[in-house]
Amino acid sequence: MALELDSTSGLSGTDKPEHTIHILYQDEHVVAMDKPPGLLVHRSPIDKRETQFAVQQLRDKVGRHVYPVHRLDRPTSGVLLFAFDGQTASALGQAMMNKQIAKRYVALVRGWMFGSGFIDYALSFKRDKYADAHRGENIPPQSAQTEYETLQRFLLPEPVGRYAEARYSLVALQPFTGRKHQLRRHLVHLRHPIIGDTTHGDGKQNKFAREYFDFGHLALTCTHMHFIHPVTNKRISVSTTPHGGFSRMLATLEAYRCDTLTLKN
Repeated sequence: MALELDSTSGLSGTDKPEHTIHILYQDEHVVAMDKPPGLLVHRSPIDKRETQFAVQQLRDKVGRHVYPVHRLDRPTSGVLLFAFDGQTASALGQAMMNKQIAKRYVALVRGWMFGSGFIDYALSFKRDKYADAHRGENIPPQSAQTEYETLQRFLLPEPVGRYAEARYSLVALQPFTGRKHQLRRHLVHLRHPIIGDTTHGDGKQNKFAREYFDFGHLALTCTHMHFIHPVTNKRISVSTTPHGGFSRMLATLEAYRCDTLTLKN
């Protein structure tokens, strides 16, 4: 599978936010935007000083009130879906809970992964002191499932930490549940943390990515979303590509792409 790259979007630099938004799909009832990395979906106690939010920027761009259907973590980029009224948002939210909305992500991870597989690994509940203040203390691990497919592998002849060379894999991910940081935690479970993950990832790899690729975000993008329109009953597909810094890193790695047939597990 070839991955289309966007070499123009976003800003260079490890600490510069990529807060320019683009509309990917819009009709009378729903709108999907391409969320840049580092942008909060809405105002949050996570960062009381932040003044830029996806809800606000999209509302200003389309001139209408918008209702978020789902969330993307602040460092995650890609397809973010909204509705123009509460009823449509509720219908789409219910469809997402019923696993009737398919989402596909791409991520760059440490090391070589092979083939495809299904991760069925329960995750302990991660409490948010604001959003989960009303929930009880003794919450058992939550069921979590993710499907993955290896798309490309890279071998960069540069030492990172205790490794003499840097190995990477580009993988496609489809979550079937929506646990907090599910994709990041599932990849760590496989010992292939996502590049740029400062919470669950590899600090040495993240430092190398900042210094070598000038990349200071999370290498995780929601690239595709498919759903049945709750009003028209038509099948809607929305797609995007990795954002500027992620895209440029992949473009640099293309020269170090490995021939699949020569790789040995």
